[in-house]
Amino acid sequence: MKTNKLIFFLLVALAGVSCSDEFFNVPVTSTATAEAVKEELEDDPASILSLVNAAYTTMVQLGLYSGSHDVFGYMSILHATDMMSGDIAMYRLDWFANDYLHLNRNWTQSRTNMIWGYFYTIITIANKVLSLTSASSESPDIRAARGQALALRAFSYLYLVQLYQHVYPVVATGGKDQPGVPLYYASNEEKKSITGRASVKTILAQIEEDLTTAIKNLKDWQRTSKNQIDYNVANGLLARYCLLTQKWDEAIAAAKEARKTYSIMPAAEIHTGFMDIDNAEWMWGFDHNAKTSTLYGSFFSHISNLTAGYAGLGYAPRLIDRELYNRILGTDERKKWFQSDPAKVLPKTTPAADATFWKLPYANLKFGYDGAFTQDYVYMRAAEMVLIEAEALASKNNLTGAATVLNELLSKRGTNLTKTSVYVKDIWEQRRIELWGEGFAMFDLKRQNKGIDRNYPESNHYSSAKIPVPAQDKRWIYQIPRSEILENPSITEADNNE
Repeated sequence: MKTNKLIFFLLVALAGVSCSDEFFNVPVTSTATAEAVKEELEDDPASILSLVNAAYTTMVQLGLYSGSHDVFGYMSILHATDMMSGDIAMYRLDWFANDYLHLNRNWTQSRTNMIWGYFYTIITIANKVLSLTSASSESPDIRAARGQALALRAFSYLYLVQLYQHVYPVVATGGKDQPGVPLYYASNEEKKSITGRASVKTILAQIEEDLTTAIKNLKDWQRTSKNQIDYNVANGLLARYCLLTQKWDEAIAAAKEARKTYSIMPAAEIHTGFMDIDNAEWMWGFDHNAKTSTLYGSFFSHISNLTAGYAGLGYAPRLIDRELYNRILGTDERKKWFQSDPAKVLPKTTPAADATFWKLPYANLKFGYDGAFTQDYVYMRAAEMVLIEAEALASKNNLTGAATVLNELLSKRGTNLTKTSVYVKDIWEQRRIELWGEGFAMFDLKRQNKGIDRNYPESNHYSSAKIPVPAQDKRWIYQIPRSEILENPSITEADNNE
């Protein structure tokens, strides 16, 4: 198959954001049938891998030309949801302010449109890869392509089901199943797509099936870049899924398998700015360069007070929640990720000359600046897998085992545990510290059925953001975007009624 055919197909796949039938059944090319393309792929399986690799670039660049500097693919979604938690405080209001104020969920607003379009575009590409290949193929490249496609589809639905519904009541209480989002399959799969709102249970079951198959397909495949999903990353995604669905034994097994070839970075390495994909602890991310850099409309522009971006220049510096900061032990090296005294605690990475807001009290110093806005993005780290394993053990009431696993991480952060048992609440606190700013805070709140209240004594949150948002409040879920309601006859305005 010629490369230009794949490029053409990719452009078709990115042509819209609706998940209606018409969008998902566009021809692969203007002249070739799917069967003809399949025959060509048998002789050139590397081409389909090129298409999968294009999906990873789509993950960081989709939506860049929307005119909004808060739209930069996957990391903009992670940052928007982090801003909804209580762990990040804004010093001033700018981009992401509506997310911070819990005012960005409405069906006519850009955030839900961006999230919906982003994940369904990834699903579209994944389904086309699956449609163009055979599940019975003996080709290692085809198996790897299908494994990545299945993992990308599961990854997308894992976010969509949590962003557009409350999953906790379905999983933890055995409560009434809830409507989720449309569920689409490849044209050569036996299951029929659900163009309306598939149930949460149905979506969760498909995520598990996709990840289980992906892991089998990726078992012996060696990736060429950490941009790609491999066997370890697929296991990491399964560990996340099992933590959400409270399958503790499976979460433990998947997290162990995911991190077995990775090491936890020592204390001396945690102050280098979280911006290099070559870090031995990073399992999955995106390796930026001058061509892929998105400058001001980028994650580091908004999160890093050391950049000459929106945070560092003072438009909206990012601070750690004061209450959380006070819970970090003084001996913990991670306390240095946040400003306490600019005369004593200086960033290891060099700030931009005109970035001065890293000196604010509680200012984030965790994320650095490389001088060119080409800092790499981190999607998954071995530390997260340690925390998943520890939480699953604690949830099984193996408190001693949980402490042993958790100490694997804390011993590398200069704060060895002094107790022999830990509880889920202890591990959640460590997740909030270790994974601060990496896109987990809101999802942890939802899966643990917790809310927030930023209005506490001496809160350092912006005045209008000192609000309570209870667990299962409607503000924790997005409405289906207007574009989908207009283009998908199986979705109506009634689907957004609370």
